[in-house]
Amino acid sequence: MNIGDKFPDLLGKDSNGNEVKLSDFPGKKFIIYFYPKDNTPGCTMEAISFRDNYQTFLNMGYQVIGVSKDSESSHKKFAEKQCLPFPLVADTETKLCQLAGVWQLKKMAGREYMGVVRTTFVCDHDGVVTDVIKKVTPKTAADQLFELLDGRGSINPAP
Repeated sequence: MNIGDKFPDLLGKDSNGNEVKLSDFPGKKFIIYFYPKDNTPGCTMEAISFRDNYQTFLNMGYQVIGVSKDSESSHKKFAEKQCLPFPLVADTETKLCQLAGVWQLKKMAGREYMGVVRTTFVCDHDGVVTDVIKKVTPKTAADQLFELLDGRGSINPAP
């Protein structure tokens, strides 16, 4: 996904098995973040960054949605453990990850494998991508968004 591309209305199912559709959030813009795996240190820091700033994002008119290839049950445990107030989409077949272009060849410890590259998309009310953050810092993921959006004159987040 690049700037100008549009996410599908139906993103997938959440931790409770409910369909997550962009149209279920009328009037909202979207922060759709892709992360590698539930309950890992980096992904937990990233989720907490969004959790701790969730109300500010809502006040700014954004709905936060997380996506990984983990199962609904994994998402449920992760969301409950970290008190995450936003939906996590279970993309077990990696269809949405592939559409977004975040399902890529990765390398670690001399091993190559396919996995999710941590990426955040900012979308307008219709799901059209307006911004992409490809180098997400897990601990300060929300701050990266505030800087990006404030740099465009779009927001002034409350402290």
